[in-house]
Parts: sequence; structure tokens; C-alpha cells
Amino acid sequence: MVPAIDVKHINPFLQSSISIVESVTQVKLTVGKPEMTDFHLHDKYYAIQVGVVGEMKGQVILAIRENNAKDIASRMMFGMPVNELDEMASSALNELGNMIMGNTATIFSTLGIIIDITPPLAVYGNDLQLKSDIDGIKVPLMYGGEEYIGLYICVYEDK
Repeated sequence: MVPAIDVKHINPFLQSSISIVESVTQVKLTVGKPEMTDFHLHDKYYAIQVGVVGEMKGQVILAIRENNAKDIASRMMFGMPVNELDEMASSALNELGNMIMGNTATIFSTLGIIIDITPPLAVYGNDLQLKSDIDGIKVPLMYGGEEYIGLYICVYEDK
């Protein structure tokens, strides 16, 4: 059995996600109520998966509803309208995942936990069902009272 994530390890993911999203989109996020997850994304989502290796192992997924993904990509491209999640929009969103997780790795290093990240893998579609052997926690990152990004964390410390 894979151990569950230690609660003290959630904050670096949140801190990084909130600060990076705000710096590249000017959207100020708040943290919603965390919950255990079954990784079932019921609507049309753009999901960015980044692997974690080193002293922690697992996956982190940024799940973004289609309209929010278009909004984020547009903001990252200085307001250029994004009507579809094409190659350019996908590149921007995947870079957001890289930036968040790279910053998270830096935060963990200041805590004495050395991790590395894998290149992002994105999936886009309706009613996505992801599977993991690691229990995951979902933390909704909220904007305007609605979930803007779902942060799915399924990692454990490799002791």
C-alpha cells in the first residue's frame, strides 16, 4: 500500500500554484475545501499531468475546465483571444504547469526535500477518468467564487 500524502507537503504545491498563476495571469486565487478524489473529471477539461521523482514520488494534475483554460491561455498571451485550445494555447498551458511545478520543486528544496519533475503531459476531453495507485487529494483553486483550477496532488515521500 502506498502511503497517503503528508498534510505538511500540500502547502508548497498551493503556494506555488497561487503565486505563479497570479504572476502570469493577474488572477488572484483562493483555496477551496480540499477533498479526497476519484480523479473523475465530469465536464470538458484540459488536464496537465506532471510527474514528481526524487525524495517524493507521484503525480500532480492541474485540471482546468475548457472555458477557464481558454481564459488562462489568453491571459498568458497578453489578452490575445483564445477560441480553441490549439497548439499555441496548449503550449502556454503546459508551460504554466512547468512553472508551477518547477517553483514547487524549489520550495521543497528549501525544506530539505529534493524532487525533480517530468515534462508535462496534457489530456483534453469530456468526462475524463484518470487512475492512480496513489490516493489523491483535490484542492480547488477558486476565482470569483468558482473553481478556476483543480489541483490534484497524489504524491508520497519516499523514505
